[in-house]
Amino acid sequence: MLLSCLLIQPVQASVRLMLEPELPEVRANIEAYLGEQEPRTTREMRRYARHARNQVSQALQALGYYQYQIRIDIEEGEPARLHLNVTPGEPVRLRHVLVELSGEAQYQRDFTLPGQTDLKPGQPLNHAAYEAAKRHFRNQGLRYGYFSARYQVQQLDINPQQGWADIHLHFDSGPRYRLGAVTFDHEGVLDEAFLQRFVTFASGTPYSTDLITDLSRDLRGSGYFHEVLVDARHEFAEDLQVPVDVLLRMRPPRTLSVGVGFSTDIGPRVTTAWTQHWLNDQGHSRGVDAEVSQPRQSVGGWYQLPLTPPMTDYLRLTSAVRKERYDEQESQRFSAGIQWHHRLDNGWDRVLSLRGEYEEFRVGADEDATWLTLPGIGLGRLRSNHRVDPSRGYRVQVDLTGSRRDLLADVDILQLTFFSRGLMTLKDHHRFLARVQGGAMATDAFEQVPASLRFFAGGDQSVRGYGYQELAPRDESGQLLGGRYLLAVGLEYQYALTDRWRLATFVDAGDAVLEPKDLKQPLLGVGVGIRWVSPVGPLRLDVARGLDEQLGGWRLHFSMGPEL
Repeated sequence: MLLSCLLIQPVQASVRLMLEPELPEVRANIEAYLGEQEPRTTREMRRYARHARNQVSQALQALGYYQYQIRIDIEEGEPARLHLNVTPGEPVRLRHVLVELSGEAQYQRDFTLPGQTDLKPGQPLNHAAYEAAKRHFRNQGLRYGYFSARYQVQQLDINPQQGWADIHLHFDSGPRYRLGAVTFDHEGVLDEAFLQRFVTFASGTPYSTDLITDLSRDLRGSGYFHEVLVDARHEFAEDLQVPVDVLLRMRPPRTLSVGVGFSTDIGPRVTTAWTQHWLNDQGHSRGVDAEVSQPRQSVGGWYQLPLTPPMTDYLRLTSAVRKERYDEQESQRFSAGIQWHHRLDNGWDRVLSLRGEYEEFRVGADEDATWLTLPGIGLGRLRSNHRVDPSRGYRVQVDLTGSRRDLLADVDILQLTFFSRGLMTLKDHHRFLARVQGGAMATDAFEQVPASLRFFAGGDQSVRGYGYQELAPRDESGQLLGGRYLLAVGLEYQYALTDRWRLATFVDAGDAVLEPKDLKQPLLGVGVGIRWVSPVGPLRLDVARGLDEQLGGWRLHFSMGPEL
């Protein structure tokens, strides 16, 4: 039995396209050229037939099919139906392809030639690929400041009868323009010299739209302005230098925000934040934050002094009072400190800190009050393709802190903590999220270590399937003591049902222990969940089961916030 290669599928109810042989790319292009169809009478359809023939011809030629045959039949009726019988024939193929670059751009490493995948000899002629190659040159010229660029040659020769086509593109970039001085049009609240500290390039730097975009982003992210407009118009260039004009309008000097949240770890909570975005012309700022929930209450203040560059480097003075109470532990903590935030040349954020902390606490049978002076260093890095709902990226945070009795402290402590998350998406629908959290502590008097520095595992952000902070060593009466070592890992797979909804399945493992050898047998939790991507980040609802016979069981977990 012979199977015909003639497939008949409707474009719309009033037009039927018959393509032989069936070529999906050709069919899709013809349907795109024809567009949406409306019901037509027989008379209207006869008038439309000529237009349809022209559209089909253009769709075929765009993909290199010049030796086509089109037969049109009209089926009379109310509405009438148009039958398009199309035989594309053999496509025109590329014979010679010559792509040339001259001018200053030929010496610039990151100025690239168009991708050659669709422009190789032997490939079918694709007009879209040819136009994309021309756009590639033009877009790079605008991005890197080659405003005098032009094509010496842009030639496409086609011989439909012999079935070949030749391409010759010669792009002359000309000279590269430079960025000139940056001037600010502002309301005079902030000092001009302070605003110039946001500019990361010197006058005379080779032009790049990336530098213009970065300046706009940094000014918008500073928290000082509600309107930022960065304008670099090459029409006003002098001696190839493009002036950069920045329009700034200040935001209201003070804001007050109130938020309501919920998680199964701590239940409902209310947060408030009052911020004064600038106090003087040097951009100093200050604020007060507070949180109230059943297990914990806190209030803190901060004062921030921007450094250079102000978008990444600053000093922050902090003070806080925090009270926490869970089933088997409670603490009340008073702290004050200073932090120096600095962006390293390799892109990592470094924080040097010094804080004094007094904590009254009860953990199991241990009850004490401890004063600590804690110098510390932290290194962090976040890379993602989207701030609220990324599809790929990672976060890494490492912190080292400690105290010594002979340096204004009641106990010797050296503590290292580590946290990392990674996210990868395959084929738009398959998301893989991995998490690792660890910690280690050295001390000669663990009973004097305050509750806030001991390690606990379990809960929404740790090992799901177990209660919040219920995984830790216990005393003889079964009360939680906390651990000196922590390890918690998680692997989650998400399948995107729509842009907003995702299904998830996961496995978590971890524990907090007194000795490293006890980490060899971590506690496991498995489960499934659903995600809804809200404007402020994903909301997560999980049903998890802890596999430990004594501590595990079924638990419902709810949380929200970015996944990185």
